Amino acid sequence: MAGQGLVDIDPYDPRDGSLPVFGWKQAGRENLATRRQLREMGLRPGGQEPVARIECRGGKRWAWLYRIDLAQPKFAMTLAKEAALDKAMAARQTCPVCRRRYVHCLPLKTVGSCLECHDGTPADPISYTAPPAKHLLAA
Repeated sequence: MAGQGLVDIDPYDPRDGSLPVFGWKQAGRENLATRRQLREMGLRPGGQEPVARIECRGGKRWAWLYRIDLAQPKFAMTLAKEAALDKAMAARQTCPVCRRRYVHCLPLKTVGSCLECHDGTPADPISYTAPPAKHLLAA
């Protein structure tokens, strides 16, 4: 009888009706926005708790709403952050067999390489970048 008694709890929703729930496109006149909408405005929630919830598809999909006037500006992208993101994307876009870096993420978990190395499907040269340059000093 494992699993009985387990309850999925939302830490923000007190379930006492204190957080208003809006339907799809009903919260537009308020000073509220989702995380995605805040991001498009160049803002972030900034530590504030959600003040409402918006639901669509009969409550199957939902998002928290935050006050726009309490939102703070997004953190600026630093050179170190940009380098870390590029390194992470390079790991997802580089074929471990032929070492080509593609402009899209490769199916490394399922296939393990690019499709050209896996089954011979020719890759469009536009879909990958030049191979990494070899350093002449490291010879």
